[in-house]
Amino acid sequence: MHVDLKPHPTTPAPQIEVSVELERRGNRLWLRYFTDGDVDALKWPAPAQGRVDGLWKHTCFEVFVRTAEGYREFNLSPSGQWASYRFNGYRDGMAKAAEAADPALLDGGSDYVGLETVIDLPPGAQALGLAAVIEALDGRISYWALAHASDKPDFHHPDSFVLEIP
Repeated sequence: MHVDLKPHPTTPAPQIEVSVELERRGNRLWLRYFTDGDVDALKWPAPAQGRVDGLWKHTCFEVFVRTAEGYREFNLSPSGQWASYRFNGYRDGMAKAAEAADPALLDGGSDYVGLETVIDLPPGAQALGLAAVIEALDGRISYWALAHASDKPDFHHPDSFVLEIP
């Protein structure tokens, strides 16, 4: 499956497009985020590894998975770092989640950057919200998602979980 993300109308969007290819693989989800266009105008983190908090403050790709008990948030940095969180409800009860991510492959060319990853789907996974935080070299941040459900960027909003899990 291939989907396109849209920038939030209140945030300055660089001259890029962001899209995601995804495929369910048993109890895991394979994703490949593509950033096409003027990728040299974007701030890309240096290579690093491991689970790290605060990745969403800079260029980061995100997956939100709704479950019967709440939802999970996965942060996937182009650096190779990742994080996963469990929520009981809308921005409620945040804790580190047991599910892991593996942002294993970053590649690029003169006009694109691609990040490939696999995440563990939580039990009872129902729907997805896909998003990206894109930081320009000048520090401006744009927020990209399948659906923007409020007048401010808010990937956690329940109406952002618009994609059926393949």
